[in-house]
Amino acid sequence: MMDVSQIEFGIDSFGDRPRDDRGEIVSHAQAIRAAVTEAVLADQVGINVVALGEHHRPEFAISSPETVLAGIATATKRIRLASGVTVLSSDDPVRVFQRFATVDALSSGRAEVILGRGSFTESFPLFGYDLKDYEVLFEEKIDLFHRLLDETPVTWEGTTRAALHDADVYPKTESGRLDTWVGVGGSPQSVIRTAHYGFRLMLAIIGGAPDRFAPYVDLYRRASEQLGTTAQPVGMHSPGFVAATDAEAKDLFYPGFKETRDRIGALRGWPPIRREEFDAEVEHGSLYVGSVETVANKISHAIRALDAGRFDMIYSAAGTVSTTARLRSVELYGTQVIPRVRELLAEQPTVRAGATR
Repeated sequence: MMDVSQIEFGIDSFGDRPRDDRGEIVSHAQAIRAAVTEAVLADQVGINVVALGEHHRPEFAISSPETVLAGIATATKRIRLASGVTVLSSDDPVRVFQRFATVDALSSGRAEVILGRGSFTESFPLFGYDLKDYEVLFEEKIDLFHRLLDETPVTWEGTTRAALHDADVYPKTESGRLDTWVGVGGSPQSVIRTAHYGFRLMLAIIGGAPDRFAPYVDLYRRASEQLGTTAQPVGMHSPGFVAATDAEAKDLFYPGFKETRDRIGALRGWPPIRREEFDAEVEHGSLYVGSVETVANKISHAIRALDAGRFDMIYSAAGTVSTTARLRSVELYGTQVIPRVRELLAEQPTVRAGATR
C-alpha cells in the first residue's frame, strides 16, 4: 500500500441532468452550470480532482469537457481538472492537445487528460467516422497524442488523418507536459497499450466486486517493467452517492439510476434492473451508495484490493437526483468520507496478496 497521504480522491460527472427542487429535470444549460457549481464546492471541501466525461446523448449535458473545465478553472484555486474520458477516437489529437494546454494555462497547471474509446458510439457518425475503423482510430490517434506530449515538432503519418511534417503545436504548457491517463474498462490489450506509452491507468469499474480488476493492475505493472516504462499508481472510478443514512442514500439514488440504466440497457439487450439487484450491487459490488461510514468502508476496501493511488466517485450517475442532494453528496464526500477513508487505511495498511512493485 502506498503512503496514505499520497492517495487522491476525485469526483466524476457526465453532466447528468438533475432535478431542481420542484422535481423538474433541468435544461442542458442548467446542468452545465450545476456541474460548475459542484466543482467549485469540491474545490472548497478539499477534493483533489474533478473529471468531466464526454457524451453526445440527451440525458447528458457535457459534450465538450474542456470548455466546461475552462470555466471551472477560473472559479477554483487548487482542484485538478480532468476529462473522464476524452473520446480520442472521434476527435483530433492536435486539437485535444491544444484545448487541454489552454485549460492548463487558465488553471496554472492543473489540467489532466484521460483518454479513452468511450462506452457509447454516438460520436463516431456525428463526426463522420466509420465504426469499422474503431480499433485503428484509437491506435493511431493515441500514438500521435503521445508524440505531441513532448511539445517538440512532430512528424507523423497514419491512415485516419492528414500526415504531419515537422509540425509544431501551440500553446505550449508551462510545465512541458500534460499529465495523461487512459481509461480502461477491462481489456488486457488496453492495459498493455497504456503501459507501452507510459500513461497512467484509470480503471472504469461500474459493476461487480472491484477485486476482480486486481489482475489488470498486476498486468499494468509487469508490462511497464518489461516495456521499460514507469508504472504509476493506478486510479479507479465508480458510481457513488452519499447521504445522511444508508436508506436515504439508496432511496434518493435508485430511481434515477434505474431510469438511466434501463434506458441504456434497452439499447444493449439488458433486462430492466430490479431493486434487489441494485441493493446487492450496493452491498457487494461497485455502487458506493450510503452513509459516510458505509461509503468510506467500501472505498477503503477497494483501494486496498487494487493498491490504488486514486479513487474517483461518479457522483452524478443517478441523473434525476436533485441539485440540492447532489451538492450535499459532494460536501459529505469531501468533508467526511475522504478523511474517514484515510483513517481506515492508516489503521489497516494491508497490501493485497500477490501485488507487485
